[in-house]
This record gives sequence, C-alpha cells and structure tokens, in this order.
Amino acid sequence: MVVLICGTGLYFTLKTGVFQVRGFSFIWRNTAGTLLAPDGKQKSGGLSPFQAVSTALAGTMGVGNIAGVATALTLGGPGSIFWMWLSSFFGMMTKYAEISLAVKFRRLNPEGGFLGGPMYYMREGLRMPLMGGIFAAICALCSFGVGNMTQINAVSAAARGAFGVPAWQSGVVASVIVACVIFGGIKRIARMAELTIPFITIAFIACSITALLRNSAFIGGAFSLIFEGAFSLRSAGGGIMGYGMLAALRYGVARGVFTNEAGMGSSSIAHASAECKSPAHQGAWGIFEVFLDSNVVCTLTGLVLLTAKGGTLWHSGPDGVDMTSEAFVSVFGPAGAVFIAVSVMVFAIAGMLGWCLYGETSVGYLTSRSKAAILIYRLIFVLCTFAGAVSDLRAIWGMADALNALLAIPNIIAVLMLRREVALPAACPGKRRRRRVTQSRE
Repeated sequence: MVVLICGTGLYFTLKTGVFQVRGFSFIWRNTAGTLLAPDGKQKSGGLSPFQAVSTALAGTMGVGNIAGVATALTLGGPGSIFWMWLSSFFGMMTKYAEISLAVKFRRLNPEGGFLGGPMYYMREGLRMPLMGGIFAAICALCSFGVGNMTQINAVSAAARGAFGVPAWQSGVVASVIVACVIFGGIKRIARMAELTIPFITIAFIACSITALLRNSAFIGGAFSLIFEGAFSLRSAGGGIMGYGMLAALRYGVARGVFTNEAGMGSSSIAHASAECKSPAHQGAWGIFEVFLDSNVVCTLTGLVLLTAKGGTLWHSGPDGVDMTSEAFVSVFGPAGAVFIAVSVMVFAIAGMLGWCLYGETSVGYLTSRSKAAILIYRLIFVLCTFAGAVSDLRAIWGMADALNALLAIPNIIAVLMLRREVALPAACPGKRRRRRVTQSRE
C-alpha cells in the first residue's frame, strides 16, 4: 500500500512538474478564490463545484481528523505525522488524477446531473466493466465500514464522554438523522454538507490554533518528536526502534489515506457530479481538499495532542476521540469536551452522508440504478449506523484499514493505466512540460 499510494502520487508529481506547488496560483484561483464568484453556483441538474467539494469533504473531514490522528499517535508514535504529511503531498496529485478522470468519463444521469467515479472510468476509459463492478462492490462495502461504523463509533464515544449518553442512544438518534437525509437523495446530502462542513471546519481550526498559542512553549518539542520518530533508528537494541519507524510509516500512511482518501477514488464520485469548466478545474479542488484535510486540519490536531499537558498526553492518555477531547479540556476546560463532542458529531454525520452517496452510486452502477436495490442499500446503511455505535473501536479501525486497501488497489491500477488521459489545464503556469502531458481545454 505504501508503494502503491505514495508511488502513484510521486509519478504524477514528477509527470506534471510538481504541479501541486508550481500551479498554486491556478489552484487557488479555481478553488477557494471562486467561492464568492457567480460560477460557483449551481447551473443545472448537477452540483455546484462548492457543493461537490463540500460533499467530498464530508466524506473525508470526519473522525479521521479527530480520532484517527490520535490513534496514529498511539500506534505509530509522533513520526506518523511526518508520513501523513508525505503521503498527503503526493496524494494531492493522485486525487487530482482521480477527479479529472472521473469528470472526463462521467455519464449523464437519466434523473438529472452526472454519474461518475472509478467504476465509470474503468468501464468507459479502460473498457473493463468487470473491474468497475469489483470496485463498485468494494466501495459499497466500504461505505458500511469506513464511511459509517467508524464515524458513528466516534460519535457515541464523544457523546458518552461529554454528556454521559449511552452508546445505544447515540446510535438511535444518529440513525434517525441519517435516514431523514439519505432518503432525500443526492441534492439533500449535498445541501447538508454545504451548510455544515465549512463552518465546523473553520471553528475547529480556530480552536486548534488557540490551543497551540496557549501551549506554544511545547511546539518546538512536538516537531522534534515528529522528525525523530520518523527517521531515528536509535533505541533499545535498535530493532525495537526499527519496528517503531515502520509503525510510524504504516499508521501515518494509513491514517493519511483514511482522512484524505487519496488513492481510494471514492471522493471522485462526488466531484464527478459537479458542474465545472473542465476535468482539470475540478481536479484542482482535489488538491485543495487534500491540503485542507491533511496538511492543515490533521496537522493542527496532531500538534494539539503532542503539546497538551506539557507534551505528556499523547503517550499516557486514552486513545481515539477521548485523547483529543482530553487535550482540548486541558486548554478550554469542560467546554473543550463539549466542543469536541459537537465537532465529532457534525463531522461524523456529514461524513456518513457523503459515504452513503458513494455507496448508493456504486449500488446503482451494479444494478442499473434499480430503485429497489438502492432502497435496500439505504436501509442497511441505517442499520449499520446503530451497529457501529456499540462496536469495539480497534476492531472497527482494523476493518477500515483493510477495506481502504481493497478499495485503493483496483483504483490505483486503473489510474496508472489511464495515466495519459490525465491532463493539466491549458493555462497552467510554467512551460516546463513532459511531452506526454496532454493539455486539456478550458
């Protein structure tokens, strides 16, 4: 998985001349710079680019940013943060490739809008419908584990810690909320994501920065731990630290993939539904999405955990969302636990809704948009919401990592096979291009 995910991102990084860096002005103008522009509004049956990225962020900006980072520190040590950075840097171009392919090979939805994603570029681009079917089946399964049970498990833990709510009650309430939204279709899911994700993300970033300012004396030590844990081979016997370095690499990449989904191809399903100028323009949103998710939010979470309680919390405190909650409590008092609980609830519910869209699209691909099959899928998704609330945390995270791998392998193979179809924008700054890079029309 390390070779596939990071290697693919490295290939597209070199192929495009490190576009995620030298194309910064283009990426900014066509992502965050368009949010107040008229072009960002919905034009027809599809989603607006902002709705598409909000829905995709709903699937990525979930508990991976809060509980996943804490779990990575517990299992892989501070060095896992470095490998999360590295995987996200290369993952930007992997996601750019996925999204541009998804937009290029998408098809019109008879009900209005577009249908796209890895299963469609496998079928239309590679002429391999069986491969697309395998991906769709795995994606539907992932929506139950990665996109549902991990999310609601964090919600129940947060509600129990902050408000003393039993896990089964959290499961019931969340199931009702999810059911009310998903039975309204893609438009209601996109609208929910558009209204919640930007605001809770800004609030989480602001509170994290405030916490770091109060613990500023320990920030330097936190960075030292990150780099020492990523590269140091010193420790008792050397072999133990060698294993620790591998653990940092393994869990850093695993949690990086869980949070930004680069390489999995799932978020390209939401992006394929967007009204956009070209595949390259929507692909730029993928770069922005990974940067915001991993390089900003996950980094802030990791630093807050490494500086909390004088830098002692991360190796002596609880795991998962409880660790993050305790870190914020050490700065903000009881209000910190409430804030983390609310953040987890909003992130998780939005993430579940985004993943429901991915799973529903996959089931629709497998069943030719059978309404009965989609209805059954939605019912199972709601039932899994309750089951995840009362399940074991570590077992769920292990299942999530395994499903991530199963989803990423066929997708990355397809992206590499279609590598010549991945185009840079015609207005890309800088003229240094490899001959095989095909320019897209704007």
